[in-house]
Amino acid sequence: MNTKPILYSFWRSSCSWRARIALALKGIDYEYRSVDYFKDENHSPEYLSVNPAGLVPCLVHGGNSFSESLAIIEYLDEKFPTSRKLLPEKPEDRAKVRALAYMIISNIFPTQTLRVMNYYCGGVRGEKADQWGHHFMDTGFEAFERMLVKTAGKFAFGDNLTMADICIPPQVFIARLYSVDISKFPTIERIDKTLMELPEFQTTHPTKQIDTPATIA
Repeated sequence: MNTKPILYSFWRSSCSWRARIALALKGIDYEYRSVDYFKDENHSPEYLSVNPAGLVPCLVHGGNSFSESLAIIEYLDEKFPTSRKLLPEKPEDRAKVRALAYMIISNIFPTQTLRVMNYYCGGVRGEKADQWGHHFMDTGFEAFERMLVKTAGKFAFGDNLTMADICIPPQVFIARLYSVDISKFPTIERIDKTLMELPEFQTTHPTKQIDTPATIA
């Protein structure tokens, strides 16, 4: 049986970037398969047979398919326990790390998904989309900054890199596309800069993927 994981990913998807970061931090070699949202490939019969939800990322490993980025991250953390741990040992600390991660993926991220932007704004760019994206990410980062002030050390939760950190650069990347002034959030900005100095975050960046277009929008 081929045990090499397969990651179905889309370059612009912040969810996909989270999964790519986790795989890199764990040192796991994997096969990248592009699913182009802009060409509606996520709704093709072929892809729906892999992930019925029609979303990315999707990780195929050991005969199983796993969707949702945080579920994938936790699966990798538990399946490969001898490599870098992405969640703390103490239940209380794990809950705090999860809360930071969920603040992004449950409160900030959903407002700027392709489905939401297409429905409310007629696409991911344009005057309405830019105003929408800027407003919700700006207000979301205000709350996230307040949370980080209480938990951060070198990274989002103390001095050890965790699942919470994996969620930060992908969201900052999207926020900058919508002209959010990250300097207003010094803790977010500092942690993002620290993380982006790491090779695992650099090599998995959206601009460096095999399906990244020549012009980014």
